[in-house]
Amino acid sequence: MNTEFDDLRNKVVLITGGSGVLGSSMAKSLVEADMKVAITYRSGLMVKEKVENWNKKGRNALAIPIDVLDAESIESGKRSVLDKWGSIDVLINAAGGNVPGTVIPSDKSVFDLSLEAILNVLDLNLFGTVVPTLSMGKLMAEQGHGSIINISSMASSHSISRVIGYSMAKAGIDNFTKWMAMEMATKYGDGIRVNAIAPGFFISKQNKDILIDEHGNYTDRANKIMNNTPMGRFGKPEELNGIVQFLCSDASKFMTGAVIPIDGGFSSFSGV
Repeated sequence: MNTEFDDLRNKVVLITGGSGVLGSSMAKSLVEADMKVAITYRSGLMVKEKVENWNKKGRNALAIPIDVLDAESIESGKRSVLDKWGSIDVLINAAGGNVPGTVIPSDKSVFDLSLEAILNVLDLNLFGTVVPTLSMGKLMAEQGHGSIINISSMASSHSISRVIGYSMAKAGIDNFTKWMAMEMATKYGDGIRVNAIAPGFFISKQNKDILIDEHGNYTDRANKIMNNTPMGRFGKPEELNGIVQFLCSDASKFMTGAVIPIDGGFSSFSGV
């Protein structure tokens, strides 16, 4: 078993956004830790193929079509997981990212950005976490136990240029995480925890074009990031998996309301 947290074995985790770069790495890590992993998707041939391969190797995985902004879709997916495994011990809200039209071009300003674009990125990154959390949180309240893990960002606490909508949404994730941690613990007991991780800068399909040029070199924006990251490099998806396993496990059972930076030192560096 590829984990030091023995209590993960046979716990049930539902992960949204499991087809993304970071979400798929988390899902693979948890499958290999012998958790029962349900991965949501909207159009998911790739997800279904991964799940089939894992199950052929004796793992426990399930692919579920869910729209994270549709409460009825989420309830249907929840029933599918409960029918198969009987509980949901962990929810990881990994769905998110920027959407077309929401990154301000370098030669434009915020006044050129459409309100519709801002609303779209807020929906995906904030309400795409709120809606699943309310559904799974209610189940966890009934069970008396559970761990909810949200995905924040350095954009929640730093004014990072060109991504106003994404930044607003992730700031909302920080507040929502702390608020839900308080609500669940005070009303439903100490068995339910809500935390978030705040990744630093990772290269993904969504941001590759603004970080890597056509020759494979860092862009000016990437170099600015490197100059403010003490470790001097981008993160690797698998470098989030240890903290995710920790938050899934009983090793973190006295921890709630935390937003944990995984950022190579970016958040601690003044630039001087």
